[in-house]
Amino acid sequence: MKSARKIPATVVTGFLGAGKTTLIRHLIQNAGGRRIALIVNEFGDIGIDGELLKACGAPDCGGEDIVELANGCICCTVADDFIPTMEALLGRDQPPDYIVIETSGLALPQPLVRAFNWPEIKTRVTVDGVVALIDAAALARGELAENEQRLEAQRQADDMLDHETPLGELFADQINCADLIVLNKSDLVEGEALARIERDIAHEAQPGARILKASHGALPPEVIIGLEASAEDEERLSHHERAHGGVADHDHDHDDFESFGVTLGQVDELDAFRDSIANVAAEHAILRLKGFAAVKDRPMRLVVQAVGPRVDTYFDSEWPAGSPRQTRLVVIGEAPVSRDAITEALVKAAGS
Repeated sequence: MKSARKIPATVVTGFLGAGKTTLIRHLIQNAGGRRIALIVNEFGDIGIDGELLKACGAPDCGGEDIVELANGCICCTVADDFIPTMEALLGRDQPPDYIVIETSGLALPQPLVRAFNWPEIKTRVTVDGVVALIDAAALARGELAENEQRLEAQRQADDMLDHETPLGELFADQINCADLIVLNKSDLVEGEALARIERDIAHEAQPGARILKASHGALPPEVIIGLEASAEDEERLSHHERAHGGVADHDHDHDDFESFGVTLGQVDELDAFRDSIANVAAEHAILRLKGFAAVKDRPMRLVVQAVGPRVDTYFDSEWPAGSPRQTRLVVIGEAPVSRDAITEALVKAAGS
């Protein structure tokens, strides 16, 4: 017989480049025998984050335990994608011990938390906690992401959402819904600035939320899971909902962002390719660029992660048998994105 115990689920949210995938990779590599299922809500038309997580090599998280929802923001596709996916996971002969959900950087957490009250899953799963990742290094510069223009350092005094940028509103909603707030990249911020950021975040957070500092998302699993918040039993409203009398409406505008995929040939020179990506990101105000690259005369697959002008690369594994040696990247930026110009620049960067 299947256990009547509700399976705990953690929702991991955060802005683009905050380090969600890195934190989850660290979590599943240190799962301690827990069978963890992952739901990854990729924002883009090439499934990159799911492949990164599959490459982590953790014995307790196989490929069959990773489900990628790539049809758009998870909070907008609850009925069509999220609920059926949850039903499939919960209906397995051997259900997971734990579920971790990585949302898109554009997702509002509140509608997703409320989805756990849908009759199809309410009796079988609970929201153990909502974890929000914050890019502390960006905040120290007064920005939300590596190459964002300077945003206001504090909320408008009147609480009217019309007085905030869409990104500022989204950022505040993610903080306000969280049970655990992780100030990632804290090692890149001086002590006084980090203390100021922590005070500002605490002002936005819900009562009882914990704020932790981290570098490279390296936190013990016991800190991230086991919060026992039962968040679905609370009415966690967004700023917009509170401003309109508690009406559950998350009609946020995704047209502020665009993403597209680029497929290239093999990269001729790795160092030149890395430098060129940084230049392209800076020139075209790219928020995030990520993917895999095939490097000439190298048998291993290169992982590419760029947040603004900072570019990280590493070889993760040999190319899968039968898989074409191609460079596949996802570009995410604020609309309008110069797709043709960016694609042309990346082609030149690869030398293909």
